[in-house]
Amino acid sequence: MSSAFAVYLELGFRHIADLAGYDHLLFIVALAAGYGFSHWRELLVLVTAFTVGHSITLALATLRVVAMSSVWVEFLIPLTILLTALNTLWEQRTVSADAAATHRPPDSPAGHLRGRRVKYGMALFFGLIHGMGFSNFLRALLGEEEGIAWPLFSFNVGLEIGQLVILAALLLLTWVVVRLLRVRPVTWTRFLSLGAALPALALLASRVPG
Repeated sequence: MSSAFAVYLELGFRHIADLAGYDHLLFIVALAAGYGFSHWRELLVLVTAFTVGHSITLALATLRVVAMSSVWVEFLIPLTILLTALNTLWEQRTVSADAAATHRPPDSPAGHLRGRRVKYGMALFFGLIHGMGFSNFLRALLGEEEGIAWPLFSFNVGLEIGQLVILAALLLLTWVVVRLLRVRPVTWTRFLSLGAALPALALLASRVPG
C-alpha cells in the first residue's frame, strides 16, 4: 500500500508541475497574482477554496458519480484562467482609482481585501472545473481498476504538494522582483495577470468545442 501511495503521490505532483500541462500552472499564477508574503493568510484561504473545489470533483468524477465531456473541460479550464486574471486586473484598476480619490498609496494591502468573498467563491467554483480535468488524467491511469480510493487520495495529496511548491516559488519570485528589483507591486501584479491571460486566451480559441 505504501508503494502505491508513493507512486500516485509522485504522479499527482508531476501532473500539477508538468510544463506540458501548463494550463493548471497558469491558473495558479492568475490566482496568486497580487499577493506577497505579507498577505499569506488571505492567499491561504483563497488556495484552500480552490483545493476544496477541485478535491470534490476529482473524487466524484474519478468515482464516476459525475461526468462531463473532456472537450468542455479542456475549454472551460483556460476560461477560468482568463476570468481570474481579468478579475485581478479589474481589482487593481479599482484600487488605483480609490487610492487617487482617498490619497491612499495604491499598493496598500487594504486593496487586496476588496471583493474577497467574490474571489473566494470564484476560486471554489473554478476548482470544481479543474477537478474534472485532474480526474480525466487519473481515470486514464487507473483504467478499469475497482480499488481507486487509495490512489485517489494519494494523487490528490501529490497535487496539493505540487501546488504549494509552485505558490512558494511564485511568492519568492514576487519578493525578489518587488523588494530587490524595486518593481511596483501594482506593475508586477499586472504583468503576472497579463502573462496568464494571454496564453489562456490562445488556449481558449484553440479549444472551442466543435
